[in-house]
Amino acid sequence: MKNNKKKIFNDPVYGFISIPNEFIFDLIEHPYMQRLRRIRQLGLTHLVYPGALHTRFHHVLGAMHLMNLAIQVIRRKGYEITIEEEQAVLAAILLHDIGHGPYSHALEYDIVNGVSHEAISDYFMKRLENQFGEKLHLAREIFTNTYKKPFLYQLVSSQLDMDRMDYLNRDSFYTGVSEGVIGSDRIIEMLNVHNGNLVLEEKGIYSIEKFISARRLMYWQVYLHKTVVSAEHLLINTLKRAKDLSISGKELFASPALAFFLKNNITQHDFETNPKVLDTFALLDDYDIMGAIKVWQLSDDKILADLAQRILNRKLFKVQIAKEPFSEDEINKKKEEVVQKMGISLAETNYFVHASNLVNNAYSQEKQTINLLLKNGTIVDIAEASDNLNISALSRPVEKYIFCYPRL
Repeated sequence: MKNNKKKIFNDPVYGFISIPNEFIFDLIEHPYMQRLRRIRQLGLTHLVYPGALHTRFHHVLGAMHLMNLAIQVIRRKGYEITIEEEQAVLAAILLHDIGHGPYSHALEYDIVNGVSHEAISDYFMKRLENQFGEKLHLAREIFTNTYKKPFLYQLVSSQLDMDRMDYLNRDSFYTGVSEGVIGSDRIIEMLNVHNGNLVLEEKGIYSIEKFISARRLMYWQVYLHKTVVSAEHLLINTLKRAKDLSISGKELFASPALAFFLKNNITQHDFETNPKVLDTFALLDDYDIMGAIKVWQLSDDKILADLAQRILNRKLFKVQIAKEPFSEDEINKKKEEVVQKMGISLAETNYFVHASNLVNNAYSQEKQTINLLLKNGTIVDIAEASDNLNISALSRPVEKYIFCYPRL
């Protein structure tokens, strides 16, 4: 008996989401995709917003649903999207986050050395191309912006893409931060294509103003919330300590997949020349990290044990935020205090004392802009067309400075 692949998901944000075809069903069923069920969308944000336990899997299904709506709108306005292109762009949005490692952005450059999740997503898509053939080849062309219709890529990755539309809606839903709710249905209804590029019809301008404002608010209230940033630095430093110990020869408890990345400095070259690296990365998820941290809290290395206990028991670093960078004197004074109170060396204080900057850029005119299609057929940047001065203000990045250290 043939397996029914026309399934329906009940999504808490959008209601019922249908799987459009068998190819998409087979992609969703693939182990690479199922792994996303075990990676939280917002890392350690649940330590601030307890409801933020949704996964990357939730997110990519939601983004696929919005992509489906966008395709229908653009077709209705007279632009051809073939069945093959439809399948490929749905696959591209479904797979756009497949390269995320455990705890998403928090550990993006710590598990591996300088390899972005977008690059790893492309490595996974190359693998899937061997299995699914031409359909996946076309999806990769769209994903890497080498296909002849740039608007398809822009639906996957731009300042007006289905990825952002979903994560703002979904993250605001699960955190309870209502300022992030956007009118995605209205924005999608206003999408159009001009000279092969994605544009927004003029009457959608107020929905976009709200979208950009919501993004700025979500960054300060959720993604760059000072306690979330503190928790992420704590997690990063815990993994850094474990890696430093592993490379120096100390045996630590870890799953085989995690042990591989702790003991080796894996670079882009390794991904491209050694198939085992991607195979091993595909086995990593949040459970590897948290399972190890639960054991590391009992480590005979007091620094690793201290860091692990802080994560498990939510004993996070104290955080200061300022408009100006913290001085070397302030940082060194705190390090000396940590040396005295914790009995560690000055070099070891780098695991506990951290200063950096936070940049919130809700709308960047330097990157791909959001273009409005006016009624007279001309194209203008949203920031220039808006009568809301906030859009011009939101085009300028806001920078703050953060200083994390233990409560002693």
